[in-house]
Amino acid sequence: MSQRIIVTGTNTGIGKTVFSAGLAHLLGANYWKPIQAGLEGASDAELVATLGNLSAERIVPELYRLRTPASPHHSAEIDGVRIDVDSLHLPAVGERPLVIEGAGGLMVPLNYGTLLIDIFERWRLPVVLCASTALGTINHSLLSIEALRRRHIRILGVAFIGEKNSESQTAICEIGRVRFLGRLPWIVPLTPLELQAAFNDSFLADDFLNL
Repeated sequence: MSQRIIVTGTNTGIGKTVFSAGLAHLLGANYWKPIQAGLEGASDAELVATLGNLSAERIVPELYRLRTPASPHHSAEIDGVRIDVDSLHLPAVGERPLVIEGAGGLMVPLNYGTLLIDIFERWRLPVVLCASTALGTINHSLLSIEALRRRHIRILGVAFIGEKNSESQTAICEIGRVRFLGRLPWIVPLTPLELQAAFNDSFLADDFLNL
């Protein structure tokens, strides 16, 4: 079976979609975001396809496309639907690896009885935790690491996003006992070529494959 990796974050809006695009390109992987909350402008899948230079057949369609950019349970309520967590099965994608992007952080509710981390626990796949380098990241990251460990979910490592912050990066990796996978800086302008160059400078494919 091909390698399947979950990309999650310590919070929403920290850059995990851009990271997912870079990772999918680096690994030659397919991409899947099971739940898209927010349809104004480009979706996350469309952004990943553009930034990662992924052809249409490498984008696995979302199971839920919700209009409002909010927590999935609330966005679904606004749309008049209920997320059926039993429908969240891993797709068959052939020989390529698969990058699976979560929605927001780990404790995001999908409905009033199920959190996103509950689905990750069911899937039993390795997780890459994307963490900001900004103020507050130590607390957010260590809480996320503890939540994953309590569910016995394998943590592949932490990928930092933002300006260099060696003290926080070291504290998170040493206290949390997790691998430092690399740091993706803010990229301006954000283009496919600039992202791929930054990703190649910051990350190694072997750290994500053959696990």
